[in-house]
Amino acid sequence: MLGEGILKGLGETAKNFVGSFVSKDRLTTVQYPEERIAPIENTRDFPFLVYDGPDDADGYDKLAGLRCVACQICEKECPPKCIYIVKSTDKKPDFVGKPQIYPARFDIDISVCMSCQICVEVCPFEAIKMDTEFELSTTDRFGGLLFDRDHLSRSNQHYHKIHPTEATEVDARLAEEKIKADAKAKAAAAAAAAKAASPVAAPPAVKPAPVKEPGA
Repeated sequence: MLGEGILKGLGETAKNFVGSFVSKDRLTTVQYPEERIAPIENTRDFPFLVYDGPDDADGYDKLAGLRCVACQICEKECPPKCIYIVKSTDKKPDFVGKPQIYPARFDIDISVCMSCQICVEVCPFEAIKMDTEFELSTTDRFGGLLFDRDHLSRSNQHYHKIHPTEATEVDARLAEEKIKADAKAKAAAAAAAAKAASPVAAPPAVKPAPVKEPGA
C-alpha cells in the first residue's frame, strides 16, 4: 500500500501524543532543571584524564596515579587542535611500575572541543575518556572553558560510575598487561641472578713460544 510507512509513523506519533496526557512514563520532556534524566552509559560530552587512586580524596596526589605519559598522540590527532601538552623533564612510575614521562601541562579548550572522541580512540594507555558532564556554562568565555590538568583529572572510580561496562573491560585489560609485565620483569631478574651466580671460566693458559738461540 502506497504511503503505509507514513501512516504507521503518524499513528506512532499520535499514540505518544495522546499517551503523554495520561501516562507520566510517556512524557518526552521533563521540567529541567528541577527534574533531570540520568544520562545513558554511551553519553559523551568532553574529555577527562583518568588517574588510579581515591576519588577526590583530600591530600592525594592525582599526578601519582595519572595514566597519561604525555605521548602527545591525542594532541596531534585532535581535529580542532584544542589539546595542548607539555612533557615533564623527569619521570614517574606508571601503572605497571615503569618510569614514564608525564604531562607537566595538559590543557583542553572546551570551547573548541567538538566531542568527537578521537583522543580516546588513539590513546594507547587508556588515559583519556569522555565525561557525561554538560552543565559547563560560565561568564568567562576564555579562561573559564580552558581546563588544565588538575581540572581534567578524574578518578577511575568516576570512570566506573559513568561508564561501568567500558571501565570494567579496560581494567581487565590493564590488569592482564600488568601481569605480563611483572612476569617479564621477574624472568629478566632471574636470568640476571643466574648469570651472576654462574662461575666465570678461567681463560685458557697461553703456552709460551719457544725462544730461539742466536745463530740457530
